[in-house]
Amino acid sequence: MTSAARAALSVHLLTATGAVFAMLAMLAATVGDWSTMWTWLVVAFAVDGIDGPLARKYDVKTNAPQYDGVLLDLIIDYLTYVFIPAYALFMSGLLPGWTGWLAIIVITFGSVVYFADTRMKTTDNSFAGFPGCWNMMVLVIFAVEPNFWVILVLVIALTAAMFTNLKFIHPVRTKRWRAVSLPVALAWTAFGAWAAWLDFTPGSWASWGLVATSVYLILVGIVQQIVPERRA
Repeated sequence: MTSAARAALSVHLLTATGAVFAMLAMLAATVGDWSTMWTWLVVAFAVDGIDGPLARKYDVKTNAPQYDGVLLDLIIDYLTYVFIPAYALFMSGLLPGWTGWLAIIVITFGSVVYFADTRMKTTDNSFAGFPGCWNMMVLVIFAVEPNFWVILVLVIALTAAMFTNLKFIHPVRTKRWRAVSLPVALAWTAFGAWAAWLDFTPGSWASWGLVATSVYLILVGIVQQIVPERRA
């Protein structure tokens, strides 16, 4: 095996660790240990942010074509971005009665349809429609604990947004304003880990940091659609 093949295979194996982190998060979720669950999901989120640039750097499609990195990434993303956060939202009691059932149904069903949509990526490597990042949204909900009607409206609105042409950036791959977007995404990761470490203490700086960075990451793509890019 060549050094290029070994490097490419290592990237695939790094991506695959996300499945282990997903299992650790799920085990914590089943006993209601939300802080530990979110810590593992934040770790998985960080790995997901690293493996993409490494896959392109080491050209995994050419040097390790026996594994489909896109499929591997999608499987893990559905677990860590959608399935486990939806389970946590339902089991946490933040959505009582029928509202919890409605939320997990629309989140899981809408997200799996979106993940299979071949039109999800835009020409600038952003996403067309909300990209099912429920791990980010539900983490903020855990940190802030808004009224259940607010949560339900957010869930329905973001699920509907999956099937629109609204633009949502990829903080690493979307080049426009990346000098701001990437540090904001890194800050979101740090705030998320901090909030989980503090066991979601109400009113902490971590909670407000999560809200501020999440608002930016959700809206910046739509702003880019409204504000035309200046051409040199």
